[in-house]
Amino acid sequence: MGYQYSFEKLVVWQDARQFVPEIYLCSKKFPNEEKYVLTPQIRKAAISIVSNIAEGVSRSSTKEKIRFIDIAYGSLMEVYCQLCVAMDLKYITISDLEILKLSIDKIANKLTALVKSYERTIKPTI
Repeated sequence: MGYQYSFEKLVVWQDARQFVPEIYLCSKKFPNEEKYVLTPQIRKAAISIVSNIAEGVSRSSTKEKIRFIDIAYGSLMEVYCQLCVAMDLKYITISDLEILKLSIDKIANKLTALVKSYERTIKPTI
């Protein structure tokens, strides 16, 4: 494909990108009555994860990078919350949630590590 942007080289971005179709497949199980509520909400949150990683990594300021990665983390937690609601409503099974939570945990850990790596580059002010 030629040139790669810096965010494309990040494993966390690649993992988050792979997570989006997982959420789309899962949300296809939701009833038609959720097509204007839970389905678009969970899909937007999943897309927000990968988008905010790309946007954050592309920022020049370390503080902005951290802010966008924090937003991606928040969107990841939003997806998890919505999956829990979907399970409570019997749209997905406990097994579905457990499988998706493996991806969520992996992405969450990598986002946390990415923020910590950025924080190490900030010089303390005395």
